[in-house]
Amino acid sequence: MTTANKITILRILLIPFFVVEILYFVKTGNELHRLLAILTFAVAAVLDGVDGYIARHYHQCSELGTVLDPIADKLLLVSSIVVLSFDHAPRLAVIPLWLTGTIIGRDLLICLGVIVVRFTVGKVTVRPRLTGKIATVLQMVLVLWILLKWADGQVAWLQIISLGAGLFTGASGLLYVWDFMKQLGAHPASSAKTGATDGHK
Repeated sequence: MTTANKITILRILLIPFFVVEILYFVKTGNELHRLLAILTFAVAAVLDGVDGYIARHYHQCSELGTVLDPIADKLLLVSSIVVLSFDHAPRLAVIPLWLTGTIIGRDLLICLGVIVVRFTVGKVTVRPRLTGKIATVLQMVLVLWILLKWADGQVAWLQIISLGAGLFTGASGLLYVWDFMKQLGAHPASSAKTGATDGHK
């Protein structure tokens, strides 16, 4: 349990507090809850960079860290996007349901791909791409845009950011599927067997 992993676990523990603060703001309209939600989101985002720096700089990279870090990232973003997809008018703007479905669908597709490749090949190589990083940044910008109430009276910008996040999220998902297919295709288990009798010859 390295320092970097402890920070990652702290990021995960901040997520329920973040969600609860949003729900309290929507229910009561108390601005303190909205500010605490923004602060929690910002702290979790900053700690994401901190634990990565510590892991690299102090050679604390571990198998646990490679699993926990992306989980913490996904939990924060997905929980934020799901909560903000509900109609909280007039307190907060709403994230389009099609974008929420795109983000969750991509993540489920990636999880399924990892399971299939791991089961078939034995090892999964996940190569981060620029499209995925841009999608993550746009999703975070979208969440902050709504929490900071910049979307009020600026619906066009909200739509533009949502469209950009959706396009890059979809593109990154397709690229992950392409990588998984190449890994499966390069493995002997994917080769056709001669003399098959089950109809797949």
